[in-house]
Amino acid sequence: MSVLSGKKIILGVSGGIAAYKTATLVRLFIKAGAHVQVIMTPASKDFVTPLTLATLSKNPVYSTFHNEEEDNAQWNNHVELGLWADLMVIAPATANTLSKMVNGNCDNLLIATYLSAKCPVYFAPAMDLDMYKHASTVASFRTLKQYGNTIIPAESGELASGLSGEGRMAEPENIVAFLEADLESKLPLKGKKILITAGPTYESIDPVRFIGNHSTGKMGFDIAKSAANQGASVTLISGPTHIQLKNSLVNVIRVTSSEEMYNACHQFFDDTDVAICAAAVADYKPKYVVTQKIKKSENEFSIELEKTKDILASLGKIKKKQFLIGFALETENEIENAKLKIQKKNLDLIVLNSLQDEGAGFGKETNKVTFIDQHFSIEPMPLKPKELVADDIINKVIAHYEMYQEVK
Repeated sequence: MSVLSGKKIILGVSGGIAAYKTATLVRLFIKAGAHVQVIMTPASKDFVTPLTLATLSKNPVYSTFHNEEEDNAQWNNHVELGLWADLMVIAPATANTLSKMVNGNCDNLLIATYLSAKCPVYFAPAMDLDMYKHASTVASFRTLKQYGNTIIPAESGELASGLSGEGRMAEPENIVAFLEADLESKLPLKGKKILITAGPTYESIDPVRFIGNHSTGKMGFDIAKSAANQGASVTLISGPTHIQLKNSLVNVIRVTSSEEMYNACHQFFDDTDVAICAAAVADYKPKYVVTQKIKKSENEFSIELEKTKDILASLGKIKKKQFLIGFALETENEIENAKLKIQKKNLDLIVLNSLQDEGAGFGKETNKVTFIDQHFSIEPMPLKPKELVADDIINKVIAHYEMYQEVK
């Protein structure tokens, strides 16, 4: 999954021959899962049509502050456009547009939106060789970098003038690759390794029966997705679940029993920065597993059970640098039981669920949790979709490392 997936991108197109490449650039953004809004300067429409970019972006293209051809024209609000975007890409960025960006010469909708944008801004210069090397152009590059903008370096090659050299706008594929690499490098969990458990465990009684629970694994999978979105390399150890997750940063390991999950956790834990144990692991398992299907013959039937290994407690005993997060699902004395679990299992943070809360628990699309840290600070959260709860959990991880950096 691309880091651009779900991102809201404003593509600003200025009036240079390289504008023809923006059709491909828009298609690549859409393919990466981004939402694209195109803003064109009036001059750029001589090189590529608004209809082409509107069709590819699946959004109307804006070029002026209002549509002069409509009797009841509406204002194209540059402020709203600037606030909407997660990032802004100006490609091609001509010498004229660069100069306007530097000096705030706000005579078109693109520059007005640029001046209103609160998001990161990238620009891909495109001009002839001597223009690219001119002192005023170099000064524009330097000033825009000082403003916090990021240049996507021009490439060398054949130019529209017939000359060959530096000044050619980066190819669309290279622009996308540059954006992905730059965004990934700035993600707060880049370089961190996170171990996550999810789903139920099935403890065999015989070849066809098992002891299990109603966990779907959704919470753990959402946490894994959220962690990957923040740049972490994730090992997701999942019990039996139908949920699929395709992400290059997430390695999904499928297990069935608590014993298999225990072994997998201990295999990866030592090389882990963060462990989040969200799985609903069976507390007990049959002491003896029958090799043949048990026949229904008696009116009563009993199974001798024994405790499973406590994965969370075992990790708490051996943890060194790891930030360890556990879950607690309680029905009574929730806070006190959760505090005891923090101490007993050497946790840094616990995510408390109560089955008394409507909308929380197994098989739901929502969850209502309370965060309790090792100092017993209590932070109740409102009912939210599990995806947003997952983001809250990962934000706790991010905050931990931000505080760690401040201490250092």
